[in-house]
Amino acid sequence: MTDTAPTTWLTQEAYDRLSAELAELSGPARADIAKKIEAAREEGDLKENGGYHAAKDEQGKIEARIRSLTALLKDATVGDAPESHGVVENGTVVTAKIAGDESKFLLGSREIADDGADLDVYPQTSALGQAILGLKIGDKASYTAPNGREISVEIVDVETYRG
Repeated sequence: MTDTAPTTWLTQEAYDRLSAELAELSGPARADIAKKIEAAREEGDLKENGGYHAAKDEQGKIEARIRSLTALLKDATVGDAPESHGVVENGTVVTAKIAGDESKFLLGSREIADDGADLDVYPQTSALGQAILGLKIGDKASYTAPNGREISVEIVDVETYRG
C-alpha cells in the first residue's frame, strides 16, 4: 500500500509569496538569528540568559517554518483554480449546509488565501474535506467531528475560487 499525500493546489501569487518567505527565512532570517544567538552566548551563563533562550526558540520556529514551506512547495500544483463544474474539488469555494447552518468556505490549503481574505479555509485532508470531496450540488454526506459527533453536510453551491 502506497501512502500518497494529497497534492496542494496554490495560485501563482500564493506560490510566489511562499517562495519569497522561504528565501527570506533560509537566508537573511537564518543569518540574523545566528547573530542573535552568538551575541547572547557571549554574554556568559546560558542557564539564566533569557535573550539566548528566546533566540533559540525563535530559531526553532524559523527552522520548522522552513521545513513546512519546503515540503509544501515541493509537491504543490501551481496554476489557476480549477474551473467549477458543480463538483467539490481542491481549490473550489463551497457553500454547504453544515448541521443545518449555511457556510461558505474554500477547500484547500490555508496558504492559498492571503491574510486579507475573509473566507474560511478547510483542508481537503480535514474530516469535512474528506466527506465532501467529489460531491455535487445537492449531494448530502456526513462526517465525524473531533468530539465524536456525527455532522450532516449538504452541498448548496460550488464556485471557482477567484482569489
